[in-house]
Amino acid sequence: MATLVLDNGAYTAKIGHSSQNVSVIHNCQFRSKTSRMKTFTASQLDEIKDPSGLFYILPFQKGYLVNWDVQRKVWDHLFGKEMFKVDFADTSVIITEPYFNFTSIQESMNEILFEEYQFQSAVRINAGSLSARHYFHTRPSQICCLLVDSGFSFTHIAPYCRGSKMRDAICRISIGGKLLTNHLKEIISYRQLHVMDETHVINQVKEDVCYVSQDFYKDMAIAQLKGHDNTVMRDYVLPDFSTIKKGFCKPAEQVVLSGKYKTGEQILRLANERFAVPEMLFHPSDIGLQEMGIPETIVHSVQSLPEDMQPHMYNNIILTGGNTLFAGFRERLEAELRSLVPTHFPVSVTLPDNPITYSWEGGKLLAQDPDYEEIVVTRDDYEENGHFICEEKFDI
Repeated sequence: MATLVLDNGAYTAKIGHSSQNVSVIHNCQFRSKTSRMKTFTASQLDEIKDPSGLFYILPFQKGYLVNWDVQRKVWDHLFGKEMFKVDFADTSVIITEPYFNFTSIQESMNEILFEEYQFQSAVRINAGSLSARHYFHTRPSQICCLLVDSGFSFTHIAPYCRGSKMRDAICRISIGGKLLTNHLKEIISYRQLHVMDETHVINQVKEDVCYVSQDFYKDMAIAQLKGHDNTVMRDYVLPDFSTIKKGFCKPAEQVVLSGKYKTGEQILRLANERFAVPEMLFHPSDIGLQEMGIPETIVHSVQSLPEDMQPHMYNNIILTGGNTLFAGFRERLEAELRSLVPTHFPVSVTLPDNPITYSWEGGKLLAQDPDYEEIVVTRDDYEENGHFICEEKFDI
């Protein structure tokens, strides 16, 4: 029987059969300014000739799956795609859900998977649990790890011991990639150019030019300097979707300090925005959120665990999620933790090769586990026992 692994994120879905490679596809629908009557789904984004003013229709709000109509359309699109071509009667599905998911959402998902799509069997699991499985598989000598999963809606800190999540120590920070992009849109709109409708473009700007500062006040001082002394400043060429399909950052030595670029390119000049936006992950109070940043939240989470577990947690921190790809993120987190953690505890922060697909790879390992058949709920089980059997088996 085939097993389909679907890491159903709020921004991207990571999907693929356990015998194949992963595909990362937008988990949403789009409408564009130029063809308002038409709705594009997931990978059809490439068909939009002019993605300026792109409007996102998201199935997730505040980290939870609430718009089932959109989610169904995305799944129909994915399950019907040539590369996945799902034969539901002969397919088992591993699908992720957020921590502390609502029972009503879980029951809706059970119904859709078993009654509408009629999968042969299913496992509903936290993405973090799959990441932990992946980590313990690559480091079999370790018994504890601490996941920092910074995604689209939230950042979660989740400790695991011997493959089980320490539920009472899981913490959530209300900052994710969506908030960072929105904040960057506001800053640019206030300072330079109205871009509040350009989520797609500004998200690209964020990914291309933002980084995590190792010394915020030092970088802030550099960003205020004039001329070539300002080594932080970069010029970003915005796409016009005719000659320039994708925006790009000009090399530092090509920054023109006076006058304009001759080619008629539309330029965004970015200085302290480059590091002030990702800084929110470390200091949410910068935008008025009364929450701890990631380093303090990690310490808070670990301190709620038994003492003999704590050094193992600090020594096995894994970063997953798109925000961990900011340049300097890992180094800054390790440095800040080193100053907060007792000196006799080792601190080690690992950034995997691809933190976005890390949990999907864990799902692939789960599908190959000899005990896999024991943790799934089959369609027959579900038809006989309903949601109760899912509640009993899926809390892993």
